[in-house]
Amino acid sequence: MKSLRVMLSVVVLMALSTVAFAQSDAQKSFDQLKALAGSWEGTVKTYPPTPEADGKHVQVTLRVTSMGNALLHEMKIEGRPDDPITMLYMDNDRLLLTHYCDAGNRPRMAARTSPDGKTVDFDFLDVAGNLQYGHMQHAMFTMIDANHHTEDWTFMAPDGKTSVRGHFDLQRTK
Repeated sequence: MKSLRVMLSVVVLMALSTVAFAQSDAQKSFDQLKALAGSWEGTVKTYPPTPEADGKHVQVTLRVTSMGNALLHEMKIEGRPDDPITMLYMDNDRLLLTHYCDAGNRPRMAARTSPDGKTVDFDFLDVAGNLQYGHMQHAMFTMIDANHHTEDWTFMAPDGKTSVRGHFDLQRTK
């Protein structure tokens, strides 16, 4: 009887430690995105085509900050004065992003991970700030390999019906 209690205690302890150390899909996605830390360059293709961005050179910097609790994403597009910043972070068991937009607002989005784990899709939650010029509606990061990833960002016009998607094909520079 004593050996049965000891064995049950060991099984329970192992089960609890497995649960305690198991990472959520959101945490796995966040860790995968943090592996993108570095400098990236590429081009943007817009749908529908927009002359101010389509085919332009892009620089993206990703930096892990706040003791590993946040990922700072900064983007510069050739010929544009803006420099939008996005923060990605865990909020309990959810992976969120807040985009500090050149349109003067801060949309928040929550992540979904693809079954293969290579794509992290961010869906719109809410927005704070001025909506006069529209807002970012959707973001998607697709990991190709350690030195290549794509980003898709969808901007919603003030009418709430018209959108422009930018597809960024990026190569690591360091």
